[in-house]
Amino acid sequence: MTTLSDVAKKASVSKMTVSRVINHPQQVTPELRKIVEQAMEQLNYHPNSVASALAHHRTNVVKLVILEDIDTTEPYYMNLLFGIASGLGKKHYALQLATDSEVGGGDGYIITGGRTNDAKWLDQLNKPFVLFGENRYGYDFIDTDNKLGEQIATQYALDKNYQSIVFIGIDEKEPFEYSREAGYINTLQKHNMIPKIFRIQNHSSLAEKLIISNWKKFAPNTCFICASDRIAVGVVRAIQRKNGNIPRDFGIIGFDGVFLDQVSNPKLTTIKQNLFKLGELLAEMILQKIQQGGAQQGEVLIEPELIKSESTRI
Repeated sequence: MTTLSDVAKKASVSKMTVSRVINHPQQVTPELRKIVEQAMEQLNYHPNSVASALAHHRTNVVKLVILEDIDTTEPYYMNLLFGIASGLGKKHYALQLATDSEVGGGDGYIITGGRTNDAKWLDQLNKPFVLFGENRYGYDFIDTDNKLGEQIATQYALDKNYQSIVFIGIDEKEPFEYSREAGYINTLQKHNMIPKIFRIQNHSSLAEKLIISNWKKFAPNTCFICASDRIAVGVVRAIQRKNGNIPRDFGIIGFDGVFLDQVSNPKLTTIKQNLFKLGELLAEMILQKIQQGGAQQGEVLIEPELIKSESTRI
């Protein structure tokens, strides 16, 4: 069985240095940490996580705190959960699901569904935490680059020669939605075009109703930039009910790229979020914050990907 001494010998460092890399990585330079971690990997050395947790009064548990009423069996959240679990598992941490009333225990929290009015509650937490989702209060967070995503979507619609570009946003006064709208608005302004924005709750039936009730306002050669695939699916249904031609006369671009874009008929062109990667990065950030005693980690925005499909012109 490989020992800590074997790792120290392989890396040409002291046992104390190896111990610091395992237990207090913030005390070791990145270069030295990389050398030790490579030696551990080559020797297939795995620290005794239970003993380490006891020694540092830790539980080796991170809680995912859900602040909104969601179905965690939906593909969107399943991808995120798998990513978080994968990232935590690499460091021998376990994941527990919790609500705001179940916070307590664990070494830190990953929080999703946070809204502006949760700031007071967040300020009272006494454990390290990071957010999934943009915020304007200085909390550490990781999210998709929402602004960039809608910039890409809007520019693609213009490149496909749609003459009218309409944005259908989510009726939420939150940073992620502001960013998505900004991406759309900024791109149109560069082309001296006037934005046309509608906002609804994130339900396909409401999107369908919106398009039907405003049908005369949407001339052929229009592309709808939607803040979610759920909204985009509703737009598709409405256009089909009105016998509009997709994608020749009407284009639709969604946002998320998880399941709904594939079951839609026609399949959606969409801005795909890499939720598994986002989950892994959230795990890495919270574990680093725990190791560093709650030190600020900052923000990370992940570039989304445009998935071209049947709901826009080729």
